[in-house]
Amino acid sequence: MKLLYAEDEKSLSEAVVDVLEYNKFSVDAVYDGMDALDYAQSGHYDGIILDVMMPRLSGLEVLERLRAAGSKTPILLLTAKSEIEDRIAGLDLGADDYLPKPFAMGELLARIRAMLRRRAEFTPDVLTLGNLSLDRQSYTLSVGDNRMILPKLEFQLMELFLLNRGIYLSTEDILVKVWGYDTDTEIGVVWVYISYLRKKLTALGANVAIQAKRNIGYTLTEVP
Repeated sequence: MKLLYAEDEKSLSEAVVDVLEYNKFSVDAVYDGMDALDYAQSGHYDGIILDVMMPRLSGLEVLERLRAAGSKTPILLLTAKSEIEDRIAGLDLGADDYLPKPFAMGELLARIRAMLRRRAEFTPDVLTLGNLSLDRQSYTLSVGDNRMILPKLEFQLMELFLLNRGIYLSTEDILVKVWGYDTDTEIGVVWVYISYLRKKLTALGANVAIQAKRNIGYTLTEVP
């Protein structure tokens, strides 16, 4: 599961990221509201955690803009303990939950798990196309009884294709959504990882393929 965490207090951010990653979450951390908005709009996240008090844009402003743009990604707000108005405003703007600061790490994890369980009602744990299945909990790609556990980046790339089936994604879009908004990775790495996945689809006997359209991008489609 991939999370975006926006918190301008860097020491707190580092501590929370350590805990989340220890609990098997993949986390992108940003430190102001404008970066939070950019990352949320350009990447695919299972959940977003926003501190309300941030420079450039507040968490409430980020929330409002994301919901106005049609984003349905679950959002947890971190609010000052005394600011009841922020909690009310956040829920009215479409936040899924809030957690007053300071908070216990155990409660943060519980809130995130609950938020993601509710999301699971809309996005299944197993994504399918043709005879291909991807288990989002175990990173397992399978066709019938043939199974492979994917490394993290290959999993994220396959998940991206399955969530955007029939849509052509440019190489630049893929780089940002899988490797992150501020990655230093060369764009040629995208082609390398697509090649890895193509070989695995062939080895599994999948009736789906990653197809390319010149100057447009790549998509995952079912083939005869």
